[in-house]
Amino acid sequence: MKQKFLLLMTSFLLLFASLFPTSVQAAEGITLYTPLTGLSLTPGEKATYDVEVINNSSEVKSLDLGVEDLPKEWNYTITADGYAVDHLAVKPNGTKTFQLDVEVPLKIEKGEYDFNVTTTSRTGATTRLPMTINIAEEGVFKTELKSEQTNMEGDSKSTFSYDTELVNRTAKEQHYALTADAPNGWKVKFKADGKDVTSVTVDSNQTKTISVDITPSPQAEKGTYEIPIKAQAGEASADLKLEAVITGTYSMELTTPDGRLSSDIKAGDSKVLTLQVKNTGTSKLTDVKLSSKNTPSEWEVEFEPSSIDGIPAGQSRTVKATVHASDNAIAGDYAVEMSADAPETTSNAQFRMSVKTSMVWGFVGVAIIIAVIVGMFFLVRKYGRR
Repeated sequence: MKQKFLLLMTSFLLLFASLFPTSVQAAEGITLYTPLTGLSLTPGEKATYDVEVINNSSEVKSLDLGVEDLPKEWNYTITADGYAVDHLAVKPNGTKTFQLDVEVPLKIEKGEYDFNVTTTSRTGATTRLPMTINIAEEGVFKTELKSEQTNMEGDSKSTFSYDTELVNRTAKEQHYALTADAPNGWKVKFKADGKDVTSVTVDSNQTKTISVDITPSPQAEKGTYEIPIKAQAGEASADLKLEAVITGTYSMELTTPDGRLSSDIKAGDSKVLTLQVKNTGTSKLTDVKLSSKNTPSEWEVEFEPSSIDGIPAGQSRTVKATVHASDNAIAGDYAVEMSADAPETTSNAQFRMSVKTSMVWGFVGVAIIIAVIVGMFFLVRKYGRR
């Protein structure tokens, strides 16, 4: 019997409650309404609500507007007809709309946040409209420096240009100093709004486009180089690593230590020349071979060493070239062309070899002349008296 009575009372109470909805706590005939009472936002985003104040009474209602239970780090503004307001009046059986803007801070934890929009009458009666904002992700107090293309390739004479974006995800304007840590001899320039800059100012939750121009050192060797750049504003900072891939340049010079490309030699003799093979490019040269070309007939050239495994950029190697002149060479100038060849490049040098007649033949000639003179002297002396 007792159980039947309790069941009957429970059913009666549920039926009674369904006749009087309690979605909004109303006071003195005032109802607050907005279709969007639950929003899902991200850190730093702003929520905008259009809130209707409905006066169900037969008299004018003068009301104070407010928001309660909103976290203190959050900001809100109330406007109506384009003006900031904190008080409004509503005609009997009339409706008035105001706009509520709620700003979610950037640094915030993930979760649901509840607050109330309120109106308070002159008698102190308060009407509340419950609201909920769901933060789907944890907010941060940080700065971002990013680029869609952080890797570029070119030779040491190229200028590498990168487009970067500096994002201020802090709650206030920041003045960022821009720096780069480049290898010795490299140059880095920052540009914003078409001008060279060393610092930029970025508003809260805004993005600034910055161009970074990097010029390598002329002596930069082939390889991949990392150039870290940084934006610093007090505790707010961001780093980005840019990469420049130097493909390198290949050039070589075959010469002598003093730059002279001429020498003397006697017919049938040998002459040792000191050569220098210089790597004047920005990449290492490999497997350099020495040879002679278009040598005069019966002339020979030998090299020691005849090949070089490698020459780093900016360095040189010494080679001894032994030139053998023909036994039949007559006095005069002869061109001897020598070459240094690598898979990447080549260099030629033409030497002028001046052949001098041997002194022995000179002495022989002088001796013959003297002998002729002496012979004539005796002939004249012997037959001249007759």
